Parts: sequence; structure tokens; C-alpha cells
Amino acid sequence: MKKILTALALGASAVFASGAADAATLDQVKQKGFLQCGVSTGLPGFSNPDSKGEWTGLDVDLCRAVAAAIFDDPSKVRFSPLTAKDRFTALQSGEVDILSRNSTWTLSRDATQGLNFTATNYYDGQGFLVRKSLGVKSAMELNGASVCTQSGTTTELNVADFFRSNNLQYEVVAFQGQEETLKAYESGRCEVFTSDQSQLYALRLKLADKDEHVILPELISKEPLATAVRQGDDQWFDIVKWVHYGMLNAEEAGITSQNVKDMLNSPNPDIKRMLGAEGNFGEQIGLTKDWLARIVTKVGNYGEAFDRSVGKGSPLQIERGKNALWSKGGLQYGPPIR
Repeated sequence: MKKILTALALGASAVFASGAADAATLDQVKQKGFLQCGVSTGLPGFSNPDSKGEWTGLDVDLCRAVAAAIFDDPSKVRFSPLTAKDRFTALQSGEVDILSRNSTWTLSRDATQGLNFTATNYYDGQGFLVRKSLGVKSAMELNGASVCTQSGTTTELNVADFFRSNNLQYEVVAFQGQEETLKAYESGRCEVFTSDQSQLYALRLKLADKDEHVILPELISKEPLATAVRQGDDQWFDIVKWVHYGMLNAEEAGITSQNVKDMLNSPNPDIKRMLGAEGNFGEQIGLTKDWLARIVTKVGNYGEAFDRSVGKGSPLQIERGKNALWSKGGLQYGPPIR
């Protein structure tokens, strides 16, 4: 009996040790010398290759910020374009270290996919894109419409809920990929294209006659788009989460990529803690004292990333809205660094 208990104890210890080793994502990333980041197959403003093949966008900048915090070099990232169908499997299997791919944070995904969502990078909601020639001004006028959507997404479920709850008839036309869905809409296979509103702004830019299409005003869902990591590695979860929160705190404190060097001499205790002049807060999560200074210097604060990717400095021209700082009427709120 004693031998059996000893064997069980040793087995449990081995499993625990194996799990602990598997969980050390930061160590694995350092050993590789780069971060593997899962992104979309191409969504302007969020994750999309530019004319030179360089990945750009709000989701991309989050990954570059993590690389800056770890390596002091935002270029030490490799990007894996993932479809909606493959994205969670790629994270679960270890193919990517982070999933930063306009994915909605839901209870079922949190509970059943073996992953943890870190923080909401962009607050969104599902909307509708229609041709101006249809003469529709509201989603409540879509009775009997054919609707193009991407299968295997919350989008497909939300549109069913919307039409059912409002006693409206519709015909769903579902496709596997985003580009396939957009092409079907543009070719006239359906009258309406539904997706997260941010995606509609981005995808409308790809249409040959983009000015002939309008986004209806209603939002029919809550779509908190969040970065995800595998379960079982609390340190890695904290790092990715605090990179986002750090960028928010930097924006709130007025720390930008242009003034961060001057801010290092600030007498403000909050700023001193953020930039590593006081305390060991970065070291507490496995980074350096100047982790946030690295991020802001090389990538910028959240507001800078937002503006150049999807906001006033981008072709999308999306207002901050819900993604403004809490102090300016929005939902973006970074817990204190102290």
C-alpha cells in the first residue's frame, strides 16, 4: 500500500512538473527569440499586411508591444494568419503564443476552449452593411432580407437572435471565410452583410464602389474583442493583460512616444512607477523595470495605436466612442500600477 501511495505521489509530482514546464510561455518565447502571434487573415485596421508585407493594425500593435516589453524590440514577432475556424485550435496546440485576432470574449469560449481572455482591446458590436440603393435606413426594415454571414462565429448566432426576437423573416447565406463572405455580398448573392461594426468599416474599404454602401446605425450585440492566451500560465496571462493596461495608463497620464524620455524625469509618483523609476512592478510579472517605457517608446500608448490603426489617422476614421478612456466617457480603464 505504501509503495502504491509513493508511486501515485511521484506520478502526481511528475505531472505537476510537466505542467509547470509546459506553462512557462515567457521562457519559451525568450528561448525562441521571438513572439508567435495569431492574427486575422487580413482585416484593415486590426491585422492586415501593408503594401510592403508588413503587418499593421490595433491587434498587431498589441503583439508588438508585448515583444517590446520582453525584448525591447517590437520587430521580434512572427505573425500567423488564422481563420475564425482555426484560431482557437492554433492557440490550444501551442502554434501561437498569443491570439490577437478580433475575437469576441464570451462565457462559453472562456469556459470550454482551454484559454483565458486577458483584456478587451476594442469594444465593438454587430451591425449591418447594405447598399444605398436598397433604401433601408434601419435594421428594423430588413424583414425578408437575405443576409451574408461567416459561419462558426458569434455573428451567425447574433443575427439569428435579432431576427427571431423582432419577429422578422430572413434568409441566411453563410460562408467559411471572411473574404468569401464579402465577395458573395458584393456580387449580389445577398442583400445584407453582417459582422462586427468595426469589420464593416474595414471591409467596406475593399469594395469597388464603397461609397454606394452604408452601415446601418443599430448595434445588435455586445462584442468585446479581446486577446487570448492558453490556460495554465498565470505569469503569461498577467504579462499580456498588463501590456494592454499599461498602454491605457500611459495614455491617461499623457505619456506618449514623443515625450516618454522627458517623462522619465517627472516628479509624479504614478508616472515614476509606470516608467520604472520607482518600485519593481515590471519585475513582479517577469519583465524589466522599464517595461512600459519600452512599450511607449517603440509602439506608443493605446490612443496612439488606436488613432493610427482605426481612428482619425487611418482610412477607417472610427470615433473613439466606447473605446475612449473612462475619464473621457469611454469604457477603457487601466487598473493602477502600484
